[in-house]
Amino acid sequence: MRAVSGLWRWRENPLRRATDLAEAWLALVALTLIAVAAPVTGFLVGAAAQDSLQRSVRAQHHTRHLVTATVLRDLGDAPLETDPDTTTAREAHSRVLADWTAPDGTQRHGPALADLKSPHAGDHFGLWTDPHGRIAARPLDSPTATTHAVLAGIGAALLVTGLVECGRRLTVWRMVRRRYARWDQAWDRAGPDWGKAGTGS
Repeated sequence: MRAVSGLWRWRENPLRRATDLAEAWLALVALTLIAVAAPVTGFLVGAAAQDSLQRSVRAQHHTRHLVTATVLRDLGDAPLETDPDTTTAREAHSRVLADWTAPDGTQRHGPALADLKSPHAGDHFGLWTDPHGRIAARPLDSPTATTHAVLAGIGAALLVTGLVECGRRLTVWRMVRRRYARWDQAWDRAGPDWGKAGTGS
């Protein structure tokens, strides 16, 4: 809005300098880019991210299977690596030795994380595996993928906004420096006696 009012203010002003008008036009162009290019870029990036992430969701749900595992014994508090995208601090996990049947029918045996507070032999819990029964991370779900896509779009829009504003500020800074340089040159041409009585007579 300031850009439009600046253009209107300098339109007929006799004190208008070329740089004043250029600064106002620059602000208007930057405002237009922020209002148009940033949302369009955010939408395109978000849409591309959504398409890619939803393909990943479908692929992961196709290749990962939830099987039922049986606790053989508790392995104590020794930590296992967990997937940070699917595990929260509030989820209770215990490290156990378990048996499970892979989707291909083979029997598997090994350490796993069970979502049980105090596991006992014979307890059952869900375990995500690949088609051969190897433990896999929980597949990405569709709402989480959509959230990541929206955040990517917002990030892209903010990045474009920041770049446009930085470009505008840098250009204005250079214009102001040139203006000051011209003022210095004008003062130098006026000479050291400018303002004294009788100068120029």
